Amino acid sequence: MEKLRMTSPDLTQANIDRIAELFPTVVTETVDDGGAPRRSVDFDLLRQELADHIVEGPQERYQLDWPGKRAAAFAANAPIAKTLRPVREESVDFDTTKNLFIEGDNLDALKLLQESYLGKVKLIYIDPPYNTGGDFIYDDDFSDSTDGYLEKSGQADAAGQRLVANTESNGRFHSDWLSMLYPRLKLARNLLKDDGVIFISIDDHEIDNLRKLCDEVFGAQNFVTQIIWQKVYSPKNSALWFSEDHDYIVCYARNKSKWAPRPLARTEAMDARYKNPDQDPRGPWKAVDMSARNRYDAGIYPVTTPSGRVISGPPTGRYWGISEESFLELNADNRIWWGSNGDNAPAVKRFLSEVSGGRTPQTLWFYEEVGHTQDAKKTLLKYVPFEHTENVLNSVKPVELIQRILQLAGDPNDGDLVLDFFSGSGTTAHAVLKQNSEDGGNRRFIAVQIDEPLPTPERDFSSILGMSLARLRNVSAEIEATLGGEEHDLGYRLTRIDSSNLADVHRAPEETSQDLLDALEPSIKHDRTDEDLLFQVLLSWGLDLSLPIQREALKREREREREREREREVCRIFRVDDDALVACFSEEVSADVVTHIAKLQPLRAVFRDSSFTSDADRINAEQIFRELSPGTEVKTI
Repeated sequence: MEKLRMTSPDLTQANIDRIAELFPTVVTETVDDGGAPRRSVDFDLLRQELADHIVEGPQERYQLDWPGKRAAAFAANAPIAKTLRPVREESVDFDTTKNLFIEGDNLDALKLLQESYLGKVKLIYIDPPYNTGGDFIYDDDFSDSTDGYLEKSGQADAAGQRLVANTESNGRFHSDWLSMLYPRLKLARNLLKDDGVIFISIDDHEIDNLRKLCDEVFGAQNFVTQIIWQKVYSPKNSALWFSEDHDYIVCYARNKSKWAPRPLARTEAMDARYKNPDQDPRGPWKAVDMSARNRYDAGIYPVTTPSGRVISGPPTGRYWGISEESFLELNADNRIWWGSNGDNAPAVKRFLSEVSGGRTPQTLWFYEEVGHTQDAKKTLLKYVPFEHTENVLNSVKPVELIQRILQLAGDPNDGDLVLDFFSGSGTTAHAVLKQNSEDGGNRRFIAVQIDEPLPTPERDFSSILGMSLARLRNVSAEIEATLGGEEHDLGYRLTRIDSSNLADVHRAPEETSQDLLDALEPSIKHDRTDEDLLFQVLLSWGLDLSLPIQREALKREREREREREREREVCRIFRVDDDALVACFSEEVSADVVTHIAKLQPLRAVFRDSSFTSDADRINAEQIFRELSPGTEVKTI
């Protein structure tokens, strides 16, 4: 049986595969530091293939560059030997929810999600550090080789912190921020659907760099717009120069030709402009000027008002917007308004019932519609029982702001996947739950947040992650109380980034002894559960981490050697998504268990490699599947 690869994908090799499809002659073979062969690109041959286009050497070119850019790009491609471990006891509706919450470094999380969610995310919203001089950014390590990176990714600094303040006195102030964001955006782009879109909140400090960075990652041709959000409801009189009343939200599509914003719902104020002064049976209407500036040769003719006054033609420099024939038809159908006295210039009646159901979104968002920062804080205080005011985040966004983005991004009933890998206090997840409850949608979310400690521990939580989970639990309870028995997905599966479930058994010959070899024999770490192994298998096989999971206990008999008696033992199997995957991680797997699983005819089946006590048992298991379920892909870990 083939073994599953239990690390995140090596994106460098994936890129080489893509180059090989276009230019197979440029791919060659070299050896790595350990002498093992590996595929590489012959860049001299690649230059030859692209001789008319490539920019070489110190020639001037238009680009965004900074110290550490190459290392940041390397960080995006380097694989990591990590996994996601489910935290059932801190989840809500673990077995049924399709929402996912990930605790850990978002760079690691994005790498782990590459196969399971490649091209599946409809909307990404992030609110990254604004780099204002006191913000915390991720302290990524770009200085080592691939092997070193595998060991050190996620390492804490000397004080045990994963996040460090990026002060303006730092000589790499902008560079560090760009190096932090660049690999994350590169990985995030891979996850977007072809008709997907990303919205990023930012302020004046890094808006220029963010736009250039996104132009490089997503392509300048996929820039959609730069929204101005009015974030405060009154000016700051303490400002030295100007009161900063707005932030920006930058929007890029994965493929601009495939995505356009959905129209927004009409407002009551817009509908209130439609009246019915003549009691027209077709309902309320609004008068629209019949003349226009655009030249229209058929739009010059006299009209006679109901009062008998003859209007020789449209106003000077304008044209009637319809032909005389169309005008006569509309007038006969009582669709021309001449004023209450029947003597005004003609206007066309536009009925509310015939108006499109939505309005075109604009780039200026006022707080009256999408909230302001004080609204955001009030909402956070409503759902999180703070005892220490210093823990209330200043950068939290209004739920209504994210709801507006959700409304624009896609159809509520398409099951869209929404990703926020700077989750913070959980506003995006909150907005998904709230918007679904309001429009009956079935959006689902993936939220990622590092376990960043609060300035002062609260009674029930001590980190921003704990704060956001408390918020979501209270939001879910409130929404559930208003549904009246109607079913909505208000839960989340909490998972935690951790080292691989596989034990590190690689040792140099001089480092080994017989005692050590005995201790290294198990390939699975002793503190890992069967459910831990299942989630790493889901990641390795590229399966959705929110798929429904059924647990089934099989009883089998075995003979205990010393007592010479038979005992009943429970062998647990996991059945994922109607047997898209069946897994059994028992330390011993009998032929009866293998036969039971094979009779289910799953698409995939996986066992511990050590479950088979001999090669004969392993070959026997393969034979059972060959006979009962030849289409099943069988692997071991």
